[in-house]
Amino acid sequence: MNQEKENSHERLEAVDTAQEYYNSHDAHTFYSTIWGGEDLHIGTFRKPEDTIYDASRRSVDEIAALSYNILNMSECNLLDIGSGIGGTARHLVNRYGCRVTGLNLSEVENSRHRRKNKEQGFDDRIDVHDGAFENLPFQDESFDVVWSEDAILHSGDRKRVLEEAYRVLKKGGEMVFSDPLQTQGCFSEFLQPILDRLHLNSLATSKFYEATALELGMEIVHHRSKPQQLLNHYGRILEETIAREDELRANGVSEDYLEHMKKGLENWVIGAKYGHLDWVWFCFRKV
Repeated sequence: MNQEKENSHERLEAVDTAQEYYNSHDAHTFYSTIWGGEDLHIGTFRKPEDTIYDASRRSVDEIAALSYNILNMSECNLLDIGSGIGGTARHLVNRYGCRVTGLNLSEVENSRHRRKNKEQGFDDRIDVHDGAFENLPFQDESFDVVWSEDAILHSGDRKRVLEEAYRVLKKGGEMVFSDPLQTQGCFSEFLQPILDRLHLNSLATSKFYEATALELGMEIVHHRSKPQQLLNHYGRILEETIAREDELRANGVSEDYLEHMKKGLENWVIGAKYGHLDWVWFCFRKV
């Protein structure tokens, strides 16, 4: 019972930490300025001159290509967990005809998400909910796809996230997601500064996600490892941050936040460069 209480406390602490961080002025301004204005996930770069926005949008399309349901259903009912400010949701509606429900911790991001949906004419196709993906406020077997990009790492109970995704998926539904991971041979001295920055105890591994999926009753349809793109992305974000420091300061981002962010980005670059971190795309199907 004590262990159960301790695990519950860790889950709640992770939720509170992520919510406080993404609601902060510093974080919201940084991501909306540097990450391309629509997306808050990792980009897929094909040439040096690619913008962060274009690379981020390319990730959505290439990950979507893993999903039979997104590509083939006339109106795929999709749940986006960790939906940020909604760039992915709007793209999935516009390009693939999905009906999207977004769920996200940050009320600040959700407010911007709803505003952009209304401005761009998507508010009748996207519903936005405040909440945590460890406790999804939806009925069993409600969705054709549960989608997430680079958000599950923030959870204090990733197994619970997969259990909840499984619960709300229809039979034949797919969990399609990407996440930054630690490799099996990761050196702790490379990983610890990243964990400290994120207030986490660990990152997941591919083995963990796949074993959990199989245990729940899902089959592994796709597994794509993209470590070079992790390096490309964080290297570009670091370059952009340094180049636009004065703009960020002028928009009220604190000096302390900027220094910690640059150091954090450097740690991601080092971890990716030396094989301690990976970025993996998954598609699991509920059978």
